[in-house]
Amino acid sequence: MVRPKMTFTLDEETAARLRQASERMSMPKSQVVREAIRDYSERVGRLSERERLRLLRAFDELVPKIPPRPAREVERELKDIRAARRGGGRKTKGRR
Repeated sequence: MVRPKMTFTLDEETAARLRQASERMSMPKSQVVREAIRDYSERVGRLSERERLRLLRAFDELVPKIPPRPAREVERELKDIRAARRGGGRKTKGRR
């Protein structure tokens, strides 16, 4: 299997984290990078916990602002739906 060689420049903090992870896990830095990229690529496109919480807060703020329909209007609609269901469906002749 051909493994392409690549060169990256990392800031000092990231390089220190890479060294630390490599030592803790007793694996080469290149393997740590491969596994980190694999893990990251699986999460790309998913919401982060912070984004998820932000959207939930927005939902909680906006839903109460939706004006409720008057109960009479809801009851009228339900009555019409029930009557249509009891009516037996289409009144036209079907295909034979």
